[in-house]
Amino acid sequence: MPLTAHVLSALLAVAMLASGSLKIARTERIVRLMAAVGVGGRGLVVLGSLQLLATTGLFAGLWFTPFGIAAATGLVLYFAGAVGAHVRAHDPEWQGAAAFLVLSVVTLVVLLLSL
Repeated sequence: MPLTAHVLSALLAVAMLASGSLKIARTERIVRLMAAVGVGGRGLVVLGSLQLLATTGLFAGLWFTPFGIAAATGLVLYFAGAVGAHVRAHDPEWQGAAAFLVLSVVTLVVLLLSL
Protein backbone atom coordinates (compact mmCIF):
# COMPACT_ATOMS: atom_id res chain seq x y z
CA MET A 1 0.00 0.00 0.00
CA PRO A 2 1.42 3.41 -0.89
CA LEU A 3 2.70 5.69 1.84
CA THR A 4 -0.14 8.18 1.29
CA ALA A 5 -2.75 5.51 2.02
CA HIS A 6 -0.92 4.49 5.18
CA VAL A 7 -0.62 8.06 6.42
CA LEU A 8 -4.26 8.94 5.69
CA SER A 9 -5.52 5.71 7.26
CA ALA A 10 -3.45 6.26 10.40
CA LEU A 11 -4.50 9.92 10.64
CA LEU A 12 -8.18 9.05 10.27
CA ALA A 13 -7.82 6.17 12.76
CA VAL A 14 -6.25 8.41 15.41
CA ALA A 15 -8.95 11.05 14.84
CA MET A 16 -11.68 8.41 15.25
CA LEU A 17 -9.99 7.02 18.36
CA ALA A 18 -10.04 10.48 19.93
CA SER A 19 -13.57 11.35 18.81
CA GLY A 20 -15.04 7.99 19.76
CA SER A 21 -13.35 8.01 23.16
CA LEU A 22 -14.69 11.49 23.93
CA LYS A 23 -18.21 10.35 23.05
CA ILE A 24 -18.01 7.26 25.23
CA ALA A 25 -16.51 9.30 28.09
CA ARG A 26 -19.38 11.79 27.62
CA THR A 27 -17.19 14.85 27.99
CA GLU A 28 -19.07 18.07 28.67
CA ARG A 29 -18.28 19.65 25.29
CA ILE A 30 -19.30 16.54 23.32
CA VAL A 31 -22.51 16.13 25.31
CA ARG A 32 -23.40 19.77 24.54
CA LEU A 33 -22.55 19.46 20.83
CA MET A 34 -24.45 16.22 20.39
CA ALA A 35 -27.48 17.47 22.34
CA ALA A 36 -27.85 20.17 19.68
CA VAL A 37 -28.67 17.44 17.13
CA GLY A 38 -30.78 15.38 19.51
CA VAL A 39 -28.23 12.73 20.50
CA GLY A 40 -27.62 11.94 24.13
CA GLY A 41 -27.00 9.18 26.62
CA ARG A 42 -27.01 5.82 24.93
CA GLY A 43 -26.69 7.35 21.46
CA LEU A 44 -23.29 8.77 22.40
CA VAL A 45 -22.06 5.32 23.40
CA VAL A 46 -23.34 3.75 20.18
CA LEU A 47 -21.81 6.45 17.95
CA GLY A 48 -18.54 6.40 19.89
CA SER A 49 -18.38 2.61 19.63
CA LEU A 50 -18.86 2.80 15.86
CA GLN A 51 -15.93 5.20 15.65
CA LEU A 52 -13.76 2.91 17.75
CA LEU A 53 -14.67 -0.04 15.52
CA ALA A 54 -13.70 2.03 12.50
CA THR A 55 -10.37 2.76 14.21
CA THR A 56 -9.75 -0.97 14.48
CA GLY A 57 -10.67 -1.50 10.83
CA LEU A 58 -8.41 1.31 9.64
CA PHE A 59 -5.43 0.00 11.59
CA ALA A 60 -6.10 -3.56 10.38
CA GLY A 61 -6.30 -2.11 6.88
CA LEU A 62 -2.65 -1.19 7.08
CA TRP A 63 -1.98 -4.92 6.62
CA PHE A 64 -5.11 -6.01 4.73
CA THR A 65 -6.45 -3.17 2.57
CA PRO A 66 -10.07 -4.42 2.32
CA PHE A 67 -10.49 -3.84 6.08
CA GLY A 68 -9.38 -0.24 5.66
CA ILE A 69 -11.72 0.21 2.69
CA ALA A 70 -14.65 -1.17 4.68
CA ALA A 71 -13.88 1.09 7.65
CA ALA A 72 -13.44 4.19 5.49
CA THR A 73 -16.69 3.42 3.65
CA GLY A 74 -18.51 3.13 6.96
CA LEU A 75 -17.06 6.46 8.09
CA VAL A 76 -18.14 8.19 4.87
CA LEU A 77 -21.70 7.02 5.56
CA TYR A 78 -21.42 7.89 9.27
CA PHE A 79 -20.24 11.45 8.63
CA ALA A 80 -22.62 12.05 5.73
CA GLY A 81 -25.36 11.26 8.25
CA ALA A 82 -23.70 13.48 10.86
CA VAL A 83 -23.52 16.46 8.51
CA GLY A 84 -27.13 15.86 7.55
CA ALA A 85 -28.16 15.77 11.22
CA HIS A 86 -26.36 19.04 11.96
CA VAL A 87 -27.88 20.76 8.93
CA ARG A 88 -31.37 19.44 9.70
CA ALA A 89 -31.09 20.73 13.28
CA HIS A 90 -29.82 24.12 12.03
CA ASP A 91 -26.76 23.57 14.21
CA PRO A 92 -23.94 26.04 13.45
CA GLU A 93 -21.35 23.50 14.70
CA TRP A 94 -21.36 21.30 11.57
CA GLN A 95 -17.79 22.00 10.42
CA GLY A 96 -16.17 19.23 12.48
CA ALA A 97 -18.43 16.57 10.99
CA ALA A 98 -17.81 18.01 7.51
CA ALA A 99 -14.04 17.93 8.02
CA PHE A 100 -14.20 14.29 9.12
CA LEU A 101 -16.40 13.54 6.09
CA VAL A 102 -13.82 15.05 3.74
CA LEU A 103 -10.97 13.15 5.43
CA SER A 104 -12.98 9.91 5.21
CA VAL A 105 -13.75 10.41 1.51
CA VAL A 106 -10.13 11.25 0.66
CA THR A 107 -8.89 8.22 2.61
CA LEU A 108 -11.39 5.94 0.90
CA VAL A 109 -10.45 7.20 -2.57
CA VAL A 110 -6.72 6.77 -1.91
CA LEU A 111 -7.28 3.28 -0.51
CA LEU A 112 -9.32 2.28 -3.56
CA LEU A 113 -6.67 3.66 -5.89
CA SER A 114 -3.98 1.68 -4.05
CA LEU A 115 -5.54 -1.67 -4.95
